[in-house]
This record gives sequence, structure tokens and C-alpha cells, in this order.
Amino acid sequence: MKLDPRLTPARPDVAAARLKGQVEALRFVEGERRRVAVGHAGLRRAPQATAALETEALYGEEVTVYDELEGWSWVQLATDGYVGYMPSAALSAELGPGATHRVAALRTLLFPSPSIKVPPVDALSMGARLSVVDLDGRFAVLDTGAYAVATHLAPIDAYEDDPAAVAERFVGAPYLWGGRTSLGLDCSALVQLALGACGIPAPRDSDMQEAGLGRPVDLAERRRGDLMFWKGHVALVRDAETLVHANAHAMAVALEPLDAAIARILAAGDPVTSLRRLR
Repeated sequence: MKLDPRLTPARPDVAAARLKGQVEALRFVEGERRRVAVGHAGLRRAPQATAALETEALYGEEVTVYDELEGWSWVQLATDGYVGYMPSAALSAELGPGATHRVAALRTLLFPSPSIKVPPVDALSMGARLSVVDLDGRFAVLDTGAYAVATHLAPIDAYEDDPAAVAERFVGAPYLWGGRTSLGLDCSALVQLALGACGIPAPRDSDMQEAGLGRPVDLAERRRGDLMFWKGHVALVRDAETLVHANAHAMAVALEPLDAAIARILAAGDPVTSLRRLR
């Protein structure tokens, strides 16, 4: 069976121990679990800041580190299995007690004390995972000692029920290839975040999402929450006439008339490949 390199922690010199017998490598390692300790950290194709951005990991997400070299860690993300290089300084070996809450707001700030008048120490995007250990007035106290606005958080198992409504909150956020936050994100990240907020795990890339999510339905039967796919692109159906998607045409998350989007993308050579329904 051919292994997807995006999801396979294997290089000629080192690979995950569980892959022994499936791949060739000089050594096999169990890896070390760590936690993302900054607002978001880029996962890159190579261990250098100028390398292509593959995706981003959010605060509190876990990774497994399989190798380290000159300030970079070669990791696999626990959220969706993506493999790549991340700055080692973005990771903490302290896993903490485990996530109790997630950021439900589009974006929130972390403060060093329970006051909105002190300079924040970091900014977190929707989907970041937090360990709340106490409450102090309007603030949630994190296991790290930082403070977050409690109303911006939701219990880790409290989900929304409308992925399209979640995606609509990102309208105007800039398009960024490989991005996964409200500062910039791509089409499949928007879908992954919107579904995640509704308790639906989703792969990272649009081809994986098309292959693994929902069931196919006829285009004429489209309804809110359906996923529409093209080669290399995905959008959420907002209603029978409108899509919400992160796209390089608008360079932002935008609402677009559905028929106009289909015609525009077809003119570039790509027809709709499928419409899939999650529920």
C-alpha cells in the first residue's frame, strides 16, 4: 500500500517505530510528545523559515517529535497527522493536565494577569486548545499561569451545530496558502476549522476531505453545510445560491454566488468534482 508522504513520518535516515517493516530507514524511533506553546506555529516542508508553509499547528495542540536539528523539530501533528518541520522553540515538553477548553471566538488574547489593561502575551485563534484550572472573575486561569477571557472559550466537548455559520465568521480573513488561523487561512483549513468547531474531525487537505468526508449528493440537491469540491479546492454551501470559501480570487474568505463561482472556476479549466453531505 502506497503511503501518503504528507501523513507518513518517514525519511531515509529516520522513521516512526510503528512504520518498521513498511518503510526503509536507518533508524526507527518512538518519538516524543510535545505541546504547541505559542499562538500558532508553521509546519514547513523543510527546516528553514523560507520553506513552503504546509499547515499550522495551534496553541495547545500536541505533536510527536521524531528528530531535531539546529532549532527545528521534525514532527507529526496529532490533530490531522500532517508531517513537517516546526521551530523547536514553539514546543513545550510539558504536556500539562490535558485540554479542557477550546477557543470558540474567532480570536482571543492571553494576558499575564487577570486584567485587560496589561499588555497581552500572545494571541490565539479559533480551535486552540487550553487547560483551564481555575476562574478569576471574567478570566479563565490556564495551567501555564496565563489568563484568557472566559467567554471566548468553550468546553472541549461543547460543539456548535452549523459549520457554515462558523465559516461565515471568518469572512474577510486573508487568504494564506497553508494558513490555519484568522490571520490567514486556505480553503481546506476553513473547512477543517468549521467542522472541528462542530465536533467533526476533518483531514487537512481538500483531496483528503473529498475522499474521506460525507456522502456524494447531486449538485441540484445542494443545501447549507454541504461541501463542494473542485481539483485542489473546497467550499461550504451557505444556501442554494451562495458559497463561503477561502479563495485566491478574492484573496480572502468571501461569500460568492454559487453559480458564478462554478462558472469562474470552470473557465480556468476545473469543473466541480463532487458535492458531499456530512449529515
